[in-house]
Amino acid sequence: MKLLLAEDEKDLSRALTAVLTHTGYSVDAAFDGVEALEFLSKNDYDAIIMDIMMPRMDGIEALRNIRENGDYTPVLLLTAKAEIDDRVTGLEAGADDYLTKPFAIKELIARVKSMTRRADSYVPKHLKVGSVTLDIERQEVSSENSISLALKEAKLLEFFMLNANKELSTQRIFEHVWKNDESADPEVVWMYISFLRSKLQSINADIEIVGEKNGSYTLTAE
Repeated sequence: MKLLLAEDEKDLSRALTAVLTHTGYSVDAAFDGVEALEFLSKNDYDAIIMDIMMPRMDGIEALRNIRENGDYTPVLLLTAKAEIDDRVTGLEAGADDYLTKPFAIKELIARVKSMTRRADSYVPKHLKVGSVTLDIERQEVSSENSISLALKEAKLLEFFMLNANKELSTQRIFEHVWKNDESADPEVVWMYISFLRSKLQSINADIEIVGEKNGSYTLTAE
């Protein structure tokens, strides 16, 4: 799984990155809110760990920006402040959990694991990119007309729509969509992208999945 860590204290950032990497996560480290948003504009993440007190743009402002851009990635806020008002402000801005410094590393890891297990609960029931709407519960995609999707097709399209205009590698897509299917291999990604392309064409969608077999793919507006 892939995490974004936004923490301006460099010693703490290095320590957290080392522990999380050792735990099995891939970690990108940002040192202020602006840099965090730059990472998010190009990459997808399974969860975000973000300090509130950061230079250039604090965590609350960055979080509001993330949610305003339609990004539903789970966010755990870190703060040295214990006042209830700060916790409430963070939750109202769109945080999914918070942790007050100093904290135990084991608790941080436990909270990240909990958020990523519940990731589907953070996503709205309907996603829209361009003229295309995905009804997640009904597994139906519509534009000029509608068509039903198989479970993995719906999961794949959901992942693309949550990360529109971002370049997603074959391996990253496979790990996210087929993470619980031990019998599958990355070759299945190309096959399901082919299925999705055909179905998007059938509803005259104004979005498309660009990319080549075994490479990276991007959902873009035509």
